[in-house]
Amino acid sequence: MKFILAKKLEMSQRYRADGTVVGVTLLTAGPCVVTQVKSVEHDGYNSVQIGFDKKRQVTKSIVGHTKELGNFRYLREFRVDDATMFPRGTEITVAAFAPGDAISIVGTSKGRGFQGVVKRHHFHGHPASHGHKDQLRMPGSIGSKRQGPVQKGKRMAGRMGTDRVNVKNLEVIEIDVEKNIMAVKGAVPGARGALVLVQAN
Repeated sequence: MKFILAKKLEMSQRYRADGTVVGVTLLTAGPCVVTQVKSVEHDGYNSVQIGFDKKRQVTKSIVGHTKELGNFRYLREFRVDDATMFPRGTEITVAAFAPGDAISIVGTSKGRGFQGVVKRHHFHGHPASHGHKDQLRMPGSIGSKRQGPVQKGKRMAGRMGTDRVNVKNLEVIEIDVEKNIMAVKGAVPGARGALVLVQAN
């Protein structure tokens, strides 16, 4: 079971051995420390909580929770089959992963604010001529007389983005153990500096 917390750095590119170019996202992954171990007997399920990214000031409850391990900016849980494999205080680094590994990444997508139906739901809009004044990006009819109230789930304008996104089957292209950097093929949800959860498939 491989998992780690990381921060999104930027997008870049790497070359494979055959000379093909691969677009990658660079992540600063770890080092993380196991701060709590949960078991079926005590908590009802098996999981490991890890801390990532040092922080100078945290609440007293977090200070008491992590104690001698230090103060962490992020604490996140990962479900595991056997929690005894990760004793409290164990350090998890990017060296746990290797090029070629298939991973899943969970992050928070960029916030877009209040958006219309063309951008939010890919409506094609109205014709730009033949009497359609100021109607180009409007949603059009949302129901009929017989329908009554607007149906739940009707695609309309509204808040877009800042959603929890899980991208699966991404490939690890390169690992830099000294700099704690992981290069992952393709795009990763979130802005630069955003926290992402990395887990092997």
